[in-house]
Amino acid sequence: MDILTRRLGILGATCLIGIGAVGSVACSNSTQGAKAPEPPAVEVVQVEQKDVPIYSEWVGTLDGFVNADIKAQVTGYLMKQDYTEGSFVQKGQLLFEIDPRPFQAVVEQGEGQLAQATGQLAQAKAQLTQAEAQLAVTEANQVRTQLDVDRYAPLAKQQAITQQDMDNATQNNVAAKAQVQAAKAQIETARAQIQGANAAIQAVTATVETAKLNLSFTRLTSPIEGLAGVAQQQVGALVSPASGPVTTVSTVDPIKVNFTASEQEYLDFHRRYSTPAALDAARKGLVLELILADGSIYPQKGSFYFADREVSQGTGTIRVAGLFPNKQNLLRPGQYGRVRTSLKTKDGALLIPQRAVTEMQGTFQVAVVDGENRISIRNVKTSDRVGNLWIVDEGLKPGERVVAEGVQKVRPGMTVRPLPYTSGAVAPTETAAK
Repeated sequence: MDILTRRLGILGATCLIGIGAVGSVACSNSTQGAKAPEPPAVEVVQVEQKDVPIYSEWVGTLDGFVNADIKAQVTGYLMKQDYTEGSFVQKGQLLFEIDPRPFQAVVEQGEGQLAQATGQLAQAKAQLTQAEAQLAVTEANQVRTQLDVDRYAPLAKQQAITQQDMDNATQNNVAAKAQVQAAKAQIETARAQIQGANAAIQAVTATVETAKLNLSFTRLTSPIEGLAGVAQQQVGALVSPASGPVTTVSTVDPIKVNFTASEQEYLDFHRRYSTPAALDAARKGLVLELILADGSIYPQKGSFYFADREVSQGTGTIRVAGLFPNKQNLLRPGQYGRVRTSLKTKDGALLIPQRAVTEMQGTFQVAVVDGENRISIRNVKTSDRVGNLWIVDEGLKPGERVVAEGVQKVRPGMTVRPLPYTSGAVAPTETAAK
């Protein structure tokens, strides 16, 4: 009985110890579960203040600086193509040949007529010389007969000579005068023939020059140095001035980029400058960038070329053109790209990543982390976007910290564990404003 009682006592003590141990473990787990949770980690970035260039961007179309349409100036059949399509050609290089034989025949005929007219002119000049010589002889003869009349007249009054001698002298003088008038008439006739021959020569010369010019038009040459396009007419085709260009040659260095700016952008830019000289200097100082179709940036910078004389009434835009160097001939007419440039600079702009800003029913908000790492939600007013950054006009101060990663995890008054923002931000000068 004593042994049984002693064993039961030991067993009871063991149970109490086990129960105590279980209770101790349970208390320990309860204490650990009551500890406060660790603050969530978020990535934060400081509000940066700097002068930021504001970029504008437009869709542009590339075109040759000069586009020369090669057209036929005469009607004829194409006999030969003398260039390779898509190649660079020099100024004056032969591109096509039109059958020259009809024009050569006209030239030869005109030259024959010119030789004939030249012969007629020489003949007329010879007749003029002969007539002038005949006039000199007749004038000398008339002077002699006039002397006879003058000498015989007093003798006839004195009846020292017969009346027949006086009458003969008078008739001879009248005949000599008639011969002088006839010689003068021959001179006038010869001079008229000379004028006619000269007029004929001028007319024939003009015909020959026209024929030679038309003959030269059978050789279609490039008026500029540039890139020659596809032939629009093939060998054997009948071409004429009305048949359109047979090909086009374009100057591509520099190459022109046409784009359209809105009327508001045009007015905003012009109103910043009070004088035409200042405006012209600002235009010349613009540095254009070209973003190609694959998203790459063309390595060469462009410059302003011109703004059109009018604003389109249909679209409310004005046509603007820029020039880009193209020594490597990468750019070709007809390509598309995006043209961008900085039209103004915003001084002391406040910048934060775009992902730090959330929109709620038209209101933009950011999560600000104070000095005790507590969250406050603040409304902000944004303006331009620069790359992946927002410019904040109201609601933030330089140096304040905003949550850039993990905004969805925070609530007002929450304590967070701030970490540096590691996603990075694109510099404002590297991308265009949208």
